[in-house]
Order: sequence, then C-alpha cells, then structure tokens
Amino acid sequence: YSSSPRGGAFFVLGPVLHIVVVGFHHKKGCQVEFSYPPLMPDEGHDSNLLPEEWKYLPFVALPDGAHNYQEDTVFFHLPPLSGDMKCVYGVSCYRQIEAKALKVRQADVTRETVQKSVCVLSRVPLYGLLQAKLQLITHAYFEEKDFSQISILKELYEHMNGSLRGSSLEGSQVYLGLSPRDLILHFRHKVLILFKLILLEKKVLFYVSPVNRLVGALMTVLSLFPGMIEHGLVDSSHYRPRGSLSEDPGLVESVSGAEEFVSVSVTDLAGASLELEGAEPARPASADNNHLKPPSRSSPDSSESDWETLDPSVLEEGGPKEEAAAAAAAADLQPDAFDSESGTPITVQPQAAGEQNVTQGLVSGLEEDQHGLPLAIFTKGYLCLPYMALQQHHLLSDVTVRGFVAGATNILFRQQRHLSDAIVEVEEARIQIQDPELRKTLALTTADLRFADYLVKHVTENRDDVFLDGTGWEGGDEWIRAQFTLYLHSLLSSTLQQDNERLLADYGAPFITAWKITHNYRVWCSNKHPGMTAITPGHPFQGQYSVADVKLRLSHSVQNSERGKKIGNAMMTTSRSMVQTGKAVGQSVGGALTSAKSAMSSWFSTLAQPAPITSPEAQEPPSEVKP
Repeated sequence: YSSSPRGGAFFVLGPVLHIVVVGFHHKKGCQVEFSYPPLMPDEGHDSNLLPEEWKYLPFVALPDGAHNYQEDTVFFHLPPLSGDMKCVYGVSCYRQIEAKALKVRQADVTRETVQKSVCVLSRVPLYGLLQAKLQLITHAYFEEKDFSQISILKELYEHMNGSLRGSSLEGSQVYLGLSPRDLILHFRHKVLILFKLILLEKKVLFYVSPVNRLVGALMTVLSLFPGMIEHGLVDSSHYRPRGSLSEDPGLVESVSGAEEFVSVSVTDLAGASLELEGAEPARPASADNNHLKPPSRSSPDSSESDWETLDPSVLEEGGPKEEAAAAAAAADLQPDAFDSESGTPITVQPQAAGEQNVTQGLVSGLEEDQHGLPLAIFTKGYLCLPYMALQQHHLLSDVTVRGFVAGATNILFRQQRHLSDAIVEVEEARIQIQDPELRKTLALTTADLRFADYLVKHVTENRDDVFLDGTGWEGGDEWIRAQFTLYLHSLLSSTLQQDNERLLADYGAPFITAWKITHNYRVWCSNKHPGMTAITPGHPFQGQYSVADVKLRLSHSVQNSERGKKIGNAMMTTSRSMVQTGKAVGQSVGGALTSAKSAMSSWFSTLAQPAPITSPEAQEPPSEVKP
C-alpha cells in the first residue's frame, strides 16, 4: 500500500506516514524542506512539492506568529489523499535558533534567526504520545546545529513505526497531555456549555496564543466525548483546498465579497439541520451534501501572499456599519458563561466508561461501542481543525462545510464574528455567542447546574493533594471523563423512553429540540444499540428543587449575566466609596482627639512628672471589606 496514491515507491503503512521538516524561507515563505518518505514518491527527500490536498501543510506546521515564541507545539488535521484513507493526524514541534549559532550556515539563511518545525504525519490520533517523542528529537536535531544532518529524522520514522505498530487506541495513552482537570479549573461551569455546543454541531472557534494552549484546550474538550478521539475524528478533515480559480488575481477582491457567500450558505443550510427552525427530522443523513452545490469558485479569498500582509481593516468593509454596531452591541450584551459559588455538596456514584469492544457502525461508518458512541458529529462536512492557518480562512464560509470546531491564533479570525456561532476565548475563559436564541438553547438547567457544580467542587477541593497529577480517581482526569460519559449515556437513554418530556426537560427543552434535528442524533437513532438497555434514563442530577438550588441559580445569574456583573461592580464601587469616606471621617475625628489628648497631657505634666506619655494616634479605620 503506497503512502500516496500517485504511484512510485511503495511503503508498508505503519502508524506514521511521514516525517517532515518545514522551514521559513526569506523569499518563499513557509515551505517543506525535507520529507521521509518523500511526500511525492517521484521526487527526492528534499523536494518542496506537495500533494494538492496537503497544500496548507507548511502553514499549519509553522504557525502564524511563531517568531514570537522560542518553541511551540501544533496539532493539526490534513485531508486524506485517497478515498480509502482517513483523516491524517499531524503533530508539529517548532523551534527557532540564532543563525550565528549554526555550525553549517547554508546560503539561503539571511536572517538572524532560523525557524523550523519537525512534523509527524500519522494515521493514529496519539497526539500527546507523538508530541513527547517528537519534542526530544526536535531538540536533538537543533542541537546538531547542522540541519543537513537528517539521519536522526530517518531514525525517528523507523523508531516510531516500530514502537507504535500494533498500539491499541484504548487506554490512557490516547489522552496523554489532555487534562480535563485543568480545563474545569479554568472554564469551570462553562465546560458543560462547550459540551452541549458541540452536540448541536455549531460553528465553534477557539482563540488563544500560543498554539499549544489552543490545541490543548480544544482537544481536551473533545476528549470528554466518549470514544471521540479514538474513533470519532476519522472523517473530520474532509475538505477540498481552494481551487486554482480562486487564486486568479482577477478574482481577488476585498473580503467583503465573503458576505455574499455567507448569506448563500445560511440559506442553503437552513433545512440541513444547522438552523433550529424549519428543519425536517426525517431527512436522510446524506441530504446535507446532496443539495449543496459549491459555487463555480471557492469563497473569494486572496492569494497566500496577500493574506499574509492583509490589513485587518479590509475585513471590516464587508457589512454595513449598522451591522457592525449591532454585532458589537450583541457582544456586549451577551451573557457570559457560568461560574458559581460552592453550594450544598451533591453526591453521585461515578461510573467508568463503557465497554471497550467496538464494531463498525452501519450508518455512521465509525467504530462504535455498545452504546453507539462516538456520536457521528465530525462527519458529512462538520470539520475538526485543532489549528487553522490564515490560508484556510475560506473554509469558515465554504458552503460545503456545514460546521466546525476549529482553533486559531490570528486576530482576523476573531474579528469576523459572523462566520462563527460561538467564539471561545481561552485566555479569559469566555464564550461569546451573539445569537440570543442559541444562548437560550444553551442555558443550563437546574439539573445541569448541579452536575457542573459537582464537577467543579470535586476538582477544586482536591487540587492541592494527590489529585494534582491527575492520576487519582475521584476528581481526576479519568473520573471527569466518566462523569461526562454518564451524562451522555443518560441523555441518550432518556430519548428512548415513552412519554419522556419530563425526563428530557432536565436537559433543557430548547436544547433537546435543537439536538434532535442534528445529524449525529439522527444517525444514532437510526440503529439499535444493545448497551443502552443497562443505562438508567433521566438526568444524573434530577430531583426536587431545594434552597441550595436557589442559591446556585442566583449566584449563577449574578456572576454571569451582564446585568448581574454591573450590579456587582456597582456594589464594589459603593463599598469602596463608603470605606474611603469612613477613612476620611476617621482621620478628621481622630485628628481632633489627638490634639485634645496632647493638650491634656501637657497640662497634666505641669502637675506631675510621670513617665513620658506618647500621644496615641487615632485608631486605624477598619481595612477594606470585600462585599
């Protein structure tokens, strides 16, 4: 079996397809400098040529803004080269070194620093394991200070294929480096919103720098879905690169033209389970792609060189100023996601993940367990791109892409809010959703809040003990994944029951209505799953309301709604003003008392000569009290 369908030399396919070195050339930009085995079988190891499907490889392997960091790590997905292949999983380790430190300085090295990435292209999604091995080799490769010494890279290819061959995708090695504990410590209750957002197959964009934080957060969220990383991403990168027509300079206009295609895509996809209204649950799963005809050329983008120097203001010319103002207002008014104070502890028996036996799904085409998991979310044009280069920007508005979970570090992605349903700002742990209907759909119910609060308590209470390394059970990484597995199992089981309105209400009626018209739910319902008979229906935290629920809801509302934040800020301001006023009054009154005491002491000293009396200062006002 050839690693490329274009003929030439044949290689036995192991877990690792290629080792690739990508460098930055001062005239040509990012380019492939070395590949083993060659990416193009008829070319040499040092060829710069790429398969058309992998034309974006240099830009995702050597990320935008990489020069700002001494080293970085990237996870990325590439489309398959042939119909019988699946998603290609990429891990890239980037480093830079001063040119004067090189033992052998090649003629094309004209800058003060040399920037390169060493990449592994793999058939298995062992991101953390590949990263750990690759970081060591990249360090050794740079320590040689002679990039023509490529023997170490060939040895890496042989070693990885030898050590990973026959490796099982079950077990903790799949999740190496992905910590749900850290995710919950940072996002807290908002993790459940992210979970439900992806269940609805919305367009979700993660944003933060550097890239290793970005891909770590995104892939950790996906690891909460049972079986998703192991078996659910095989069709997640099926997109077509921009055609040659769209690179014709005569067609290059400002990105304002993207508005036209955005409106087309929304109109065409309104009945294809992407909008909450007007969708037909009985529509066949394949209907999404059948009636979507791509335009004669891909979405109007400029050439790669134009993108690299594009002024951000160009992207703002597309819509009228009123739309921009409305978008800004919506961003200001949108309720942020949720934090809450600790309430009364709620207990539930943790359950381990389901059976490990997997079979080929008849409808989804994915390797499924006894419960029909992983869900067929990343199929039929719903993409998972842990890191997107600027050159891939057109995919956000491509009519053949029905949705995505993608990561970006370039601010141009974040500025075009209309191309995403939700923007996850990882640094601030904020989820920005402009559509009020979607915010309503994702609002956490009381049972959801109990579940999220339960997770947050267990993680935060155990953060300074044996659970710190994530290897413990209760409050540990595996325990958190087990809780989300239980949540999803219970949700799916509840949908199978007769007269289940009350059961499903605990998950949110608007959410259930929206989820039932998604592709992944329709595929799951189209087949029977024997493991579901053992699952108890109903929300894991269903039950009667209590005073603790009222407190939880109140703290949730106050801390996360815009109005609640304004009230909180007003209270803080008022409190500070009162304290400052108290200090001023205390100082004036205290000053008078001090003068009076000094006078009395002077008068008393004329009558007697006691031990010297130091004039007591005014009593210090109370320290500032946090409301």
